[in-house]
Amino acid sequence: MSPVSSSLRVEFHADQSTLIDLGTAPTVRNLVKTYALGDGSAAMQADRLYVDKNTLTPSQALDIDLAGGGLLDPFGAAISFARIKGIIIGADAANANNLVIGGDANAFASWLGAVTHTLTIRPGGVLALFCTDATAYVVTPGTGDILQIANGAGGTSVGYDLALLGVSV
Repeated sequence: MSPVSSSLRVEFHADQSTLIDLGTAPTVRNLVKTYALGDGSAAMQADRLYVDKNTLTPSQALDIDLAGGGLLDPFGAAISFARIKGIIIGADAANANNLVIGGDANAFASWLGAVTHTLTIRPGGVLALFCTDATAYVVTPGTGDILQIANGAGGTSVGYDLALLGVSV
């Protein structure tokens, strides 16, 4: 396998101002989190990467088997995850329907709470979940390894981008 090095930077910046007697009173708020991971399976490391751009037909649910060996890294090599360090899912802005994440009977749910739990990503929205510890979010082969991404309604297709960063089996 090719070595993996990765980084994630999340930045929130907001300006707000109000009128006062002699002009405006501005306030600026910033929240910045930056992480860099090296290759490996310990804290601050990851050794597997999966990326995908996909479109789901109306009402379609796609089961992504994180531990079944059916995923391919960017170079075409089969990969399986034991733990997930990062997930980014971006819903296309042109979507008319929401994306629904989770809910499969064998769901990868260590980050959701329970297999019946779901998370909704509205059109144009982004989910970013990242951790740096060695435990991360555990993938359990056969009973907790399905990342389900579903089109939340009928009528139109939905597009999304997916990136997974993790540790191999």
